[in-house]
Amino acid sequence: MSQTVDRALSILPLLAQGPADLGQVADRLGVHKSTALRLLRTLHEHGLVYRQQDQRYRLGARLFALAQEAVENLDVREIAHPHLVELNEQCGHTVHLAVYEEHEVLYIDKVESRYPVRMYSRIGKPVAITVAAVAKLLLADLTEPERRAIAEKLDYPMYTSRSIPNAGAFLKELAAVREQGWATDLGGHEESINCIGAPIRGADGRVVAAMSVSAPNVVVTAEELLTLLPLVRRTADVITREYSGTPTPDPRRLEPS
Repeated sequence: MSQTVDRALSILPLLAQGPADLGQVADRLGVHKSTALRLLRTLHEHGLVYRQQDQRYRLGARLFALAQEAVENLDVREIAHPHLVELNEQCGHTVHLAVYEEHEVLYIDKVESRYPVRMYSRIGKPVAITVAAVAKLLLADLTEPERRAIAEKLDYPMYTSRSIPNAGAFLKELAAVREQGWATDLGGHEESINCIGAPIRGADGRVVAAMSVSAPNVVVTAEELLTLLPLVRRTADVITREYSGTPTPDPRRLEPS
């Protein structure tokens, strides 16, 4: 039975490349046409494949509906939270998770620092969109026209001397973040607070959330905080793989033969 399921599931990535006829499916699976036809009929009955008038098969609408439903029911906070806690235990600093919704960047999770100096931030509170590392990561993933439209509508309060002053500088910063895949806020919102962040992506590669580690200067310098960037990015990658359903690479396959 497991071989039958494996063969049936192998048909789906084949058809994802485009419609295929019975012979092509049979050849790809290495089975007789009668076996391939039986598998295709079963998938067709469940709406996972569709037979066209030219007798070729393509992916069915039901498959797309199931995929969309699965994505909509994914809770990035639920998936990310244990990894945020683990990161907090490793570094001791405040860890945030944020998303972009309704033209605002909102914190949806927070793990407090172990140090007595705490950050004033709370779940559900919008972030300072022109300076926060998580905001830069979320907006950097938008298309260039979207980024420009948003940048031109924003106000640019000078929270500190390091705050981003205008739309041009903001767009330049977003372009850099998009290129490098991580972001910082080094005293841009509060002189004494530094922050580093990394993106969390969905199965389509788009950024669905952003996470960050923040700490005050009295606890750790900006330079010391930046040394945690590889750890932050690895954590974001782990969450991305779990959220998107991407298998964890097998280290043995990465070793030279």
